[in-house]
Amino acid sequence: MVPELSALFALLAAVGNAAGTVLQRVAARTVPPDDAFSVRFVRHLLSSPAWLGGIAVVVGAAACQALALTLGSLSLVQPILVTELPFTLLIAAALARRRLPTAGWVAAVVVAAGLGMALAAAAPSGGGTEVAPGMWVLTLLTTVGAMALCVLFALPRPRGKARAALFSSASAIGYALTATLMKSATDTFDRDGAGAFFACWQTYAFVAAGACALFLLANAMESGPLVASQPALTLGEAVISLALGILVYGDRVRAGWWLVPEIVGAVMVTWGVLALLRVDTESPESASPGSPERQSSTGVSDVRRPV
Repeated sequence: MVPELSALFALLAAVGNAAGTVLQRVAARTVPPDDAFSVRFVRHLLSSPAWLGGIAVVVGAAACQALALTLGSLSLVQPILVTELPFTLLIAAALARRRLPTAGWVAAVVVAAGLGMALAAAAPSGGGTEVAPGMWVLTLLTTVGAMALCVLFALPRPRGKARAALFSSASAIGYALTATLMKSATDTFDRDGAGAFFACWQTYAFVAAGACALFLLANAMESGPLVASQPALTLGEAVISLALGILVYGDRVRAGWWLVPEIVGAVMVTWGVLALLRVDTESPESASPGSPERQSSTGVSDVRRPV
């Protein structure tokens, strides 16, 4: 029953993140381009009721994710968050008072079916809860270094697909690191109580990593269309989280002939995500004149994931 509860809370986290995504994109597209990646960018967001509402929803989603990680392994919880994209498009379509096209429903079903197949075949299970200090140092150096490289390559580029993809890649790494640290902190809470939770460095590290990933994602949303940023975010976070779960915690997945349905499921999820990115969920009037979103052929470019 515990893995089932973990999966349920992960699904609730995905729904919450999806709702927050729509609200945060409404706020992000009002920021002047010259204020990107600056303190002024943060000020614009903090003055937006839509952004603050999105943050409130995301906090609730983070609580669900923490519960899911307490009850289950990183390798089980993080892939389920791929379902954020279908939920995001459904909410965006409802907000725009538009029906999701048949192609969107088909892609959403393919994502759900592929994810179910891959998880059932892999049967991810938790490894240990104790992580050696040397492993934490290696994990932090690798992930933070990769994020820094993505940002350094993104900053000189003009607004567009390349800049959005680089910021989104940095955000995906940040969210995967956040989940990895959160898993350690929630295990500490479950084992030793609230005092130990607030005393361990992982608690403050996952808050800092999450805030950094959120800032990078907001810049990805401002920089270019969804078709450029969402594949790196949705798939990148799942893959990196799975790798960190195996390397840091020793999570286990089935191998052998089980790799066949695992690969088939992963291909289905990838196809479904890419297909969903081309589904029009917003009216042309929803983007401001002259904006990249208005000019893009992909109507869903106004949708992003905040956590």
